[in-house]
Amino acid sequence: MQNRSHRKEPSKNIIFGLRAIQEAIQSENEIEKILIQKNLQSDASKELIARLSSLRIPFQKVPIEKLNKITRKNHQGFIGFLSPVQFFSIENVIETCYSEGKDPFVLILDRLTDVRNFGAIVRTAECAGIDAIITPDLGGALVSGDAMKTSAGALNYVKICRSKSLYRTIQYLKNSGLKIISCTEKTNDELFKCDLTGPLACILGSEENGINDDLLKISDQKCKIPLLGKIESLNVSVSAGIVIYEAIRQRSS
Repeated sequence: MQNRSHRKEPSKNIIFGLRAIQEAIQSENEIEKILIQKNLQSDASKELIARLSSLRIPFQKVPIEKLNKITRKNHQGFIGFLSPVQFFSIENVIETCYSEGKDPFVLILDRLTDVRNFGAIVRTAECAGIDAIITPDLGGALVSGDAMKTSAGALNYVKICRSKSLYRTIQYLKNSGLKIISCTEKTNDELFKCDLTGPLACILGSEENGINDDLLKISDQKCKIPLLGKIESLNVSVSAGIVIYEAIRQRSS
């Protein structure tokens, strides 16, 4: 019997080949990110990289083996991921909140790559009326069809903002009057004793790596969820729900 590969064929949110990616850019499709084979030296690849940079579309140079794992088709060294949602500017979101007389409340997801956790957090955020979720350009969960499904469609309503540098984005938020709260075990301050009122941004990290130390250092306050059992950590989407609704409780009092 002939062996068969278990690699999945491209889903509808994946495009491949130089021309397909050029056409997606030309038609102004929302693009999550582009993977480009390392060491390509053609004029076409250089032109594409320059265009991606000018349009601030995230791209990453990767070994050809990674591209081949995504699709067996002729990708020519280029694979793109289309996003099912529109991305927003965090600057516009904050300005809109203040112009409407509202204290902004946003989430920042650092190094969170699991699509199911991401979708679950988006679902909770939508139910709670969160103004925006900020994710890194690269190194975060893909805003894919799987994320849409896990979010139960909430991705259609929550504003997702991409950041090339979470550090610089947090500095902007601080300068805009938002208090930065990091949810981390690296503190003795408990969540329920922290002030979560007023303009607020809460940082959540991955279960494996937590929050980047550089982001912890520029936070205004660190807080942790008290754990009373034997397990030392909560699922990040559960943690997000606790933090979000504790903030809502305080802000509604």
